[in-house]
Amino acid sequence: MSLDYNSKLIKNAINLRNNLTPQERHLWYDYLSKYPIRFQRQKVIDNYIVDFYCAKAQLVIELDGSQHYRDDEKAKDDLRTRTLEKIGLYVLRISNYDLDRNFQGVCTEIDKVVKIRLKR
Repeated sequence: MSLDYNSKLIKNAINLRNNLTPQERHLWYDYLSKYPIRFQRQKVIDNYIVDFYCAKAQLVIELDGSQHYRDDEKAKDDLRTRTLEKIGLYVLRISNYDLDRNFQGVCTEIDKVVKIRLKR
């Protein structure tokens, strides 16, 4: 499946890739980069830069810090999720809080979702 993307976001995505948040860094280096199915980080899809993307499972993983719980940010996140779902992607949102306090549980959940998505 080929996805459209806004080429104007590529430089920003590269910058984000080189400046991961502590939670993104932890999830990437301690789990997703070693996962048997390929994930990409800071992937441009449509007019968005998603935190992590697995093409084979058509899965987007978004890590949400505290700013995502403000009403204005929640509305933006909801629109982003709906847009990505319209093109056939599943969006898994994980809070930084959960990642920090239950890393193994988060990894187990990601693995479960990937396996479900691959069976479709």
